[in-house]
Amino acid sequence: MVCPHCAPIISVITPSRQAFFAFTTVLNGAMRYLLDKNADIAILRIHRQTREYYVLQSALTIAVPKGRILSELQPLLQRAGITPEAAFFDEESRQLQFSCKNQPITLIRVRSFDVPTFVAFGGAHVGMAGSDVLMEFDYADIYQPLDLNIGHCRLSVAMLEKDVEASKTAHESHVRVATKYPNITRRYFAERGVQAECIKLSGAMELAPSLGLAPRIVDLVSSGKTLAANGLVETDVITKVSSRLIINRPTFKTRSSEMNALIAAFREAIGHA
Repeated sequence: MVCPHCAPIISVITPSRQAFFAFTTVLNGAMRYLLDKNADIAILRIHRQTREYYVLQSALTIAVPKGRILSELQPLLQRAGITPEAAFFDEESRQLQFSCKNQPITLIRVRSFDVPTFVAFGGAHVGMAGSDVLMEFDYADIYQPLDLNIGHCRLSVAMLEKDVEASKTAHESHVRVATKYPNITRRYFAERGVQAECIKLSGAMELAPSLGLAPRIVDLVSSGKTLAANGLVETDVITKVSSRLIINRPTFKTRSSEMNALIAAFREAIGHA
């Protein structure tokens, strides 16, 4: 017999009548403790009439970034068989957690820079994050099985157009750069024998050169129109960027069949894009 409120069932245990009542209190207490500790195991439900314990896998939590990427992500999720509630795609909604129709999946909508942190530290099992953010944090506990082929842009160095010619002949050993990618920036310039002093900004990066904050910036570039509007030009492309499917490594080990099925669903969804 299958309990209609339970999914997905890992195992069903039917003890004797005496054992059922003896262990119910102990097991309930243990499950409450594990759930309080955010253990990536199961939810226990008890069918008292049949004395069956239904051991269920915990709901899958997927972290996705806020912002414009959602418009590209929506059809991909649908093709992968994940159908969020309507509020998920409402940018005016202040809700942060969203259920999925007929699925034990919770979607959380967070800042793009926070997605890898949620996944690496177990706040989410799975996420979608830009390769730029993954490079910046470089978490060991993140597995990147798929390029989702969305969110395409590039991470570039830019400066005022009037300063480009002078920079070509200068032999600098030290540069000041405004960026929200200090780790990537330092590595990039260090590989060229230059020490980078990074001034961390979260936005309006294009203002830094004209206001004398820093002669260079490192930022994402899509069309280049914002750079041009502020008198800047790209001088170097550090890396091309796209969104990736990421998985918490311990989750991949403990829920491998579920994770492999998810990867296969997204791989098929990408192929049908």
